This record gives sequence, C-alpha cells and structure tokens, in this order.
Amino acid sequence: MSNLLNKTMIYGMAAGLALLGCTSGKHTAKNEKAPVPSTSAALPAAAPSPARVSANIAPGFEKQILALINKHRSKKGLTQLTNNFVITSVARQHSLEMATGKMPFGHGGMDARFSYIRARVDGVSSVAENVAYGDQTPEEVVNGWLNSPGHRKNIEGNYRLTGIGVARNVNSRLYFTQLFAN
Repeated sequence: MSNLLNKTMIYGMAAGLALLGCTSGKHTAKNEKAPVPSTSAALPAAAPSPARVSANIAPGFEKQILALINKHRSKKGLTQLTNNFVITSVARQHSLEMATGKMPFGHGGMDARFSYIRARVDGVSSVAENVAYGDQTPEEVVNGWLNSPGHRKNIEGNYRLTGIGVARNVNSRLYFTQLFAN
C-alpha cells in the first residue's frame, strides 16, 4: 500500500507541475546565444504521452464533509476532528481504487489501511472507516452516515484525527471514504 500511496503522490505532483506550466531543461542567460542544432542531428524522441486519468480527487468536497462532521460533533459536545495528511492520503487512495474499479465498493483492504495508519501516525491505536458512493452532495453523504447507526457511531466516536478522500470516476460517480483515528 505504501507503494501505491507513493505513486499517487508522485502522479499528483507531476500533474500539479504540468498544470502550473513548469518545465525543466537548460535555459540560456540573457547575453548568451543558445546553441543551434545541426540539421544532421536527430530530433529528440517524443515524450511518452501522460497516463490516462480514470479518476480524480475532489478536495472541496473533502473540506465540506469535515466541516459538517465537526459541526455535528460540536452540537454533541464532542471535540473537533483534526485532519491528518497521512490518514487523508490513505482515504483518498481507497476512494481512488474504488472509483477506478481496482477495488470493489466497500471496506475491502481495511485491515491493511488501519495497519498503515497505526505504523505511521504516532499514538494511534484505534481506527474506523465510513464509505459511501453515488451522486451525492457532501450534506447528503453526511446525513446518510448520520442516519446509519454504525456510521453515526464512528462520527460520534472517541476519535481525534480524521482523513477524508473523495474521488470522482470517469462517469462522474463519487466515492467517499472517511477514516477516524485515536
């Protein structure tokens, strides 16, 4: 799983650089002349085409879900959950895998996700997970979880950290994962 997270982070960074228009290569100083390629020199090989994107994350939805969950917890007199980068990365990876069909919708692989989090986030001994999918707004997802006893128990549980991952597949179907940790 660590390998998958690293690949996702690398692809995400590469995509971000492409969007920003960053390039690499040698630049000439203001008063230097750039070398002129000879006509007999072979043209450089074309860069490989970028990997086809079959799902992407929806960070705006992730932030809205966290705000709604924390609003509910506040009403119940519970402490606010703090977003954690490692846990968010794991939640996003699970949502992306469900969105691309690499993993069926559900809690498959949950033990591996929990072990990964416990090994990398200091002081974590318990982890829980909520998942959902469909064409839903953040409000609809949170309301659905709150109307389900098991999901509500996680939302109102004795947790201090969270990570939320939302991915949209090529058909615009959304996949949601929220992880809780203490």
